[in-house]
Parts: sequence; C-alpha cells; structure tokens
Amino acid sequence: MTTISRSPTPDSTTALPRVEQRSAIPLGFRAGGSAAGIKASGRPDLAVVTTTNGPAAAAAVFTPNTFAAAPVRLSKAHLAATSGDSRAGFGWAEAIVSTSGSANAATGAAGDADQAEIASMLSGATGVAIERTLHLSTGIIGTRLPLGLVRAGLARLVPTLAASDDGLLAAAEALRTTDSVTKVASTTIGLPDADGRPVTVTICGIAKGVGMIHPMMATMLSIVLTDAAVAPETLWSLLRPAAARTWDQLSIDGDTSTNDTVFALASGGSGATTAETGSETAERLGAAIEAIARDLARQQAADGEGATTLITAAVTGARDDAEARAVARIVVSSSLVKAAAHGRDPNWGRVAGAAGNARLASAAVLEAAGLPAAEAKVRAGTPAVLDPAKLRISISGHLVFDGAQGGPLEFDRPAASEAMNAPEVVFGLDLGLGSGRGEAFGCDLTETYVIENSEYTT
Repeated sequence: MTTISRSPTPDSTTALPRVEQRSAIPLGFRAGGSAAGIKASGRPDLAVVTTTNGPAAAAAVFTPNTFAAAPVRLSKAHLAATSGDSRAGFGWAEAIVSTSGSANAATGAAGDADQAEIASMLSGATGVAIERTLHLSTGIIGTRLPLGLVRAGLARLVPTLAASDDGLLAAAEALRTTDSVTKVASTTIGLPDADGRPVTVTICGIAKGVGMIHPMMATMLSIVLTDAAVAPETLWSLLRPAAARTWDQLSIDGDTSTNDTVFALASGGSGATTAETGSETAERLGAAIEAIARDLARQQAADGEGATTLITAAVTGARDDAEARAVARIVVSSSLVKAAAHGRDPNWGRVAGAAGNARLASAAVLEAAGLPAAEAKVRAGTPAVLDPAKLRISISGHLVFDGAQGGPLEFDRPAASEAMNAPEVVFGLDLGLGSGRGEAFGCDLTETYVIENSEYTT
C-alpha cells in the first residue's frame, strides 16, 4: 500500500484529504470481477458493482467524442430517464457493469442492441430495473461484444459479489486493458449525522486507462463510490469540477477516446446528513471526490503506456486558474517535452515553446471548472496570456529560465539531468501575472509506447 499525503490543490484554497492507494468499499455496495472470456488472454474482463439497499444517487461525466460508444449513449439515456433531466449527467442507479476487451464503439445499431441486451442481462441477474443500470466498456474500437460470454459471465459473477474491499479490488482488476497495475484510491472524512454527531464517510475510486489519453475527459474509465448522502444533481455539481481539474488535465499521447466515463454513486449508507448544494458538508465531500480523482489521474499518468516517469506541470502566477490549467495542460501534452523527459534532458526551450501555444479549454470544461457559462463561452479556445519578461521556469527544482533576469540562466545541467532521473519530473512555471494556479499530469514518450500501439490489434 502506498500512502500519499495531499497538500492543497494548486488551484484551490480547500485542502484535499489524505489519500491511500488501496481498496476500501463504502457501506451500501457490493462488487466483484472475473474472467468471462472476452479477452483472449483469459485475464479478468467483467466487473459488476451493485447497491445493497436500493438505488444510489448517481452522477457521471462522459466523453464528448462524436463516436461515443454504445455504453456511453445507453448510460446517458438511463440517467435521463431516472432523473427526468435531459442533460443526462445525474440520476439513480443500482448496478454498474464493465466489459473489457471490446469498446463497443463505432458498431452502429447492432452495437446499441448488444448494449441494451447486456442491460437486460444485468437486470435479470441482479433484479434491478433496466433503467437503473449503468455501463462501461473498453478495448478495441469497432468490435462487437460476445453476448453469450457476457451472459454466462454475469450468471457466475453476480452471486459472488461481496461487500468487501477485495470485491472492489477484483472489480478494479477487471477494468484493466493495457494497464500494468490496478488503480485504486480511498479516503475518509467526518461528516455530521442528523443529530450533529460526526460519522465516518468513505470515498473510494477505481480506474483504468494508460493510453489514448488526452484532455476532454482524458481516456479512461472510473467508478467513484461513497456512502455519503447527497442528491444526484448535487453529486453531479461536485463531480464535474473535480473531473475538470484532474482527468481533463491528464494527457498520455494526445488522443481522446470514444468511451471515457466516470460514474460517482452515493449510497447514503454512512448515516451522515444529506450534503446540500453549497453547504460546508458538500464542500468537504467535493474535496474528497477531487482528492480521489487527482490521485487516480496521477496513477494513470505514471502508468502511461511505455512510461518511465510521471510528468507534472505545476503553474503559478497566471491571470486566473483557467489560464494556469491551459498552460499546464499543453506542457504535459507536448511530444517534445515528453521526449525530453524521457531523455532526462533539461531542455527548457521546449517547455517555453509549449507554454506559448497554450489555449483555454472548451466552454463545457471551463464551465464545469467554475466559470460562468457566458464567460466560458467567450473565453473557450482563446490564448492564455504569457509575458516572456515575467516567466520563470524550473525543472525538477532547478531554475533554468527567468525572464526578469534576461531569460536563460546558467545552471548545473548534469545535476538537473540527474534530478530528472526520478519517478516524477516536475516542470514549474511561474507566469508572474496574477494568482492563478493549475496543474496537469502526463508521462514521458518512449519507444515502448510506439511498439505497443503498433501491435495493439494483432
């Protein structure tokens, strides 16, 4: 188990709680995973999570990709049906199913019919209403799901689901495709019950995704569970900004996906009072969800296909947080920066060149992160403001560029290179223009990435 102490996020004044990289299932859920035979390798490829006491509040963030996969479309339809809200971002759910090995994307009407059949299978196996099922899939685009294998797999798996940490860990293992490690993160916070007495609330997330990852929800699947009590729309209002500041700041290779999905479910099983929108309770729950999302995003970046080091871009001094995130995002997305990180080359010119091309995120992401809708629409895609005369760049703690001192600095290049030979390389940029802060996560670009993806479907 790896325990990570968390400081405040770079663009927030609210400290995030301590996170542990272990499975800790919240009250009100059962989970499990197994091998159904979808993957030719025989590795686990089917995961199910269910509630133990009726429907849970559910919220989701999905890929905006035009080729959004059948499970994305069906999950949106189910959330809209259970909430009555056409935005399809929240509702009620009692079961989640994940299939790994086939994306069920770009499969047309037949793929939609396959996913609907899986919903029927899951409903029959668990006894929950079809519209209270949610769906994840990952794997090769354009391939059909083997329904017979899924049916048999569900029949075997559902009776074994457990309200245990091991059950949730098994589900996390079954999410994986090219991931080299299983990704889990958990935390606890104290929230009041109806009488004001503190109760322990657990928040735990599992995730997969190490390639075909780039901002716009990155390319990944995640399930975040909590036994907090919160209305679906309030839960959505907490999940959306958490995703915008974490998974929307994650880039492995510059490609976005058809299947990106994050589900957050809240069972209310802890006995804590309901977290109302705008309340201190909701703020603390939101910080915990963001802590989980941030830790999972960092795990995904560190495990990027072929990666040897995690890259973090930490930006301060921007005019606002949105511009800071834009600069951080483009630095970790740069293939040249990624290649320099792989060679442990403190080539600050690549960092500066990338930063100078930074543009703000889409209107949807800006709004999710906290900008008013009208402002988000106007500012979407506009250049982030930088002044080379005020910019400062550091690499792994070595100051290499200071615009106020004429730009390039004399520094110990071998020492900087040696400092980069670490599990994490941090590119620090102080724009000197304001108080905006932001961060983004990526990994180095290696020969192994090219080899792995050139052989992906063979």
